[in-house]
Amino acid sequence: MSATATHMRREIEEIPQATARLLDGSAKVLAAAGRGLRERDPHFVVTVARGSSDHAATFMKYAVELTAGLAVASVGPSIASIYGAKLRLRGSACLAISQSGKSPDIVAMAETARAGGALTVAITNTADSPLARASDYAIDILAGPERSVAATKTFVNSAVAALALMAHSTGDEALLAALAGLPEHFEKAIGCDWMALATALEAPRSLFILGRGPSFAIASEAALKFKETCVMHAEAYSAAEVMHGPLALVGPGFPVLALAARDASEPSVAEAADSLTAKGAAAFVTSDEAKAARLLPHVATGHPLTDPLPLIVSFYGFVEAFARHRGLDPDAPRNLRKVTETV
Repeated sequence: MSATATHMRREIEEIPQATARLLDGSAKVLAAAGRGLRERDPHFVVTVARGSSDHAATFMKYAVELTAGLAVASVGPSIASIYGAKLRLRGSACLAISQSGKSPDIVAMAETARAGGALTVAITNTADSPLARASDYAIDILAGPERSVAATKTFVNSAVAALALMAHSTGDEALLAALAGLPEHFEKAIGCDWMALATALEAPRSLFILGRGPSFAIASEAALKFKETCVMHAEAYSAAEVMHGPLALVGPGFPVLALAARDASEPSVAEAADSLTAKGAAAFVTSDEAKAARLLPHVATGHPLTDPLPLIVSFYGFVEAFARHRGLDPDAPRNLRKVTETV
């Protein structure tokens, strides 16, 4: 690694070690929180988060609904902080995700959820934070300091912590084994070169990023990072939804990135990429099932819930390199700072 590497690049390369540190160092609290959830046996789950943390919460939503059979809903933090509403959450579990653990609106919603009868679990990179203190269980993601404004290793560790929490609560040994293998898969994902995308992005001012199911959460995170670091517009869509109204924007050369994981949604994502290619789009896809869209290298993990995560690691590597290709500093996005504390 070059001594002149950006903070963002260094932190991307730290992801495998950060994930291994989380799985080892927070194993006991993850298991304890999982037991607590199992004993509470919630009727539903609510999540509280913003930005990249909310994308991790969306990833968790799909995982819980697909495997545990519980409905998951995102609760707006302003419900507590601005409107002062009291939600009736008895019989539920509340998952609050925040890198800093100190944004007042996230903390207020976690406190309101706990007062309303929810079992509260915090996922944060700051162990002794207001959010950690406001929750029944606090999971330290142990990502280490993150100096880049664009979150990378903290997003990945938040998503991994959420999956591990669910695996412990449901006794899913296969998922726990798949999580243990992620550091090695992330090492390989860092080595996937996606700069072929750059040629399709030289003239356009927008990009569609597609996913479905858990990979839609990954697409949402990718779109945010593209906007933050490259000062270009990107929009995440379900591979099903993009074939409706958004299709009107697609013309010759319109860039599309389809993030397909090895799960039940892969055929539909690959089909969407091929269909958009037929309409003139410059479509790239992470699936061998596509016939017309251009294939990007990707890492398969062998488990449908962990499989989307190496995709975001590969994308982080691309977007950092593409920002520099455009003459931008990915460590200093325009108008942004590392921690935003909303009320």
